[in-house]
Amino acid sequence: MEKNTSQTIFSNFFLLLLLSSCVSAQLRTGFYQNSCPNVETIVRNAVRQKFQQTFVTAPATLRLFFHDCFVRGCDASIMIASPSERDHPDDMSLAGDGFDTVVKAKQAVDSNPNCRNKVSCADILALATREVVVLTGGPSYPVELGRRDGRISTKASVQSQLPQPEFNLNQLNGMFSRHGLSQTDMIALSGAHTIGFAHCGKMSKRIYNFSPTTRIDPSINRGYVVQLKQMCPIGVDVRIAINMDPTSPRTFDNAYFKNLQQGKGLFTSDQILFTDQRSRSTVNSFANSEGAFRQAFITAITKLGRVGVLTGNAGEIRRDCSRVN
Repeated sequence: MEKNTSQTIFSNFFLLLLLSSCVSAQLRTGFYQNSCPNVETIVRNAVRQKFQQTFVTAPATLRLFFHDCFVRGCDASIMIASPSERDHPDDMSLAGDGFDTVVKAKQAVDSNPNCRNKVSCADILALATREVVVLTGGPSYPVELGRRDGRISTKASVQSQLPQPEFNLNQLNGMFSRHGLSQTDMIALSGAHTIGFAHCGKMSKRIYNFSPTTRIDPSINRGYVVQLKQMCPIGVDVRIAINMDPTSPRTFDNAYFKNLQQGKGLFTSDQILFTDQRSRSTVNSFANSEGAFRQAFITAITKLGRVGVLTGNAGEIRRDCSRVN
């Protein structure tokens, strides 16, 4: 009986590995080589045009990709209009420019008769994400394609699926590991906060009411506290946006990690990467070597783009990214 049980467990584990590798194998660079060979150029041009209109295009698109992939996988379900994932409080702060970037790129792709209704919104979001990283000085990388668009998007599916500003290292690692992402992947993806922004309401507790005994989070740089209080005074609109990287907020670089070394992580979930001994060495490595960060980021965002993807005959190719066909 014990032997049969062991064989069953091994068989199930092997099947999971096989299914995982099959999904990954169905994503590939050059997926649209025959059906829409110019898709990458079309998306690139559309994203550049949008970026020239507003810098917010970059952090908004990058954050949109992350939120999409962590909820139901990278299937563009985040793009579906209300009622949908977008109604959840964790998604309501997503900037409209991210959505608009994908819509504009989709329109550009579909304006080409050879490409019309052949490229998924999920793939366009993945390509647009690469473009905003490049436009802000980050690394270029090959984007695996072949995702299909999901048909389901609910507010409930977002619950407990996205990292929160107050998370500790165990909570961060637990959430990322569920998607096959390591601690190093998590730290590298957190580095995207180098061009990110947040709202006053998400961090004010750290500088005004951290605990019953301590008003200010002891892990935060005191000079940084002064800056934050000026940007987010008591009673300010909680939706006011501030940069997550106070030194070079418009450049995709390793300044985020240098800031952590100085106690200038905006969220507890940022600063914990340095204060926790288990992750500090990786932060130091990325702070000391931009090349190390860039390579780790490429690895991590490629793995992120494989999370829960629909391929083959699953899902659909949405004609309008905001609604199912």
